[in-house]
Amino acid sequence: MNIKEIKEMINLMNENGLVELEIEKDDMRIRLKKTSSGTEVISAPVTAEGPRQAAENLGPKDSAEAAQFTTEKTVEIRAPMVGTFYRAPSPEAPPYVEAGQTIEPGQVICIIEAMKLMNEIKSEIKGKVSEILVDNAEPVEFGQPLFLIEPV
Repeated sequence: MNIKEIKEMINLMNENGLVELEIEKDDMRIRLKKTSSGTEVISAPVTAEGPRQAAENLGPKDSAEAAQFTTEKTVEIRAPMVGTFYRAPSPEAPPYVEAGQTIEPGQVICIIEAMKLMNEIKSEIKGKVSEILVDNAEPVEFGQPLFLIEPV
């Protein structure tokens, strides 16, 4: 990546009101994040991750979540964005999923609120929820593990 491409990314952020942008190209990953004093640029080389990288390539590309293998028996469902994690659609409603429950592809498993928008996160796999790794109303980062799932 060159300076011109980075400037184009910053313009893209400004034009669309984005606070954070992460792009991976060839063997470079760049993350742009606006702070109160301007734009912070963080970049790092990308290395091949074997089974983890293969797991990221499974399922539809337009899905709103990332799943990565943690062991041969469990799959992590990771946060696709920065925001606030909610287990239920409202404070009075029951949670979307509980530990021990079987989930289906396309089933809503949580909500992440980002910039006042509620984003439903859906499962890409069929499996049993072995662990919920985040507490309700807790802030989450991009790529943070949310659930451990045992594929069925």
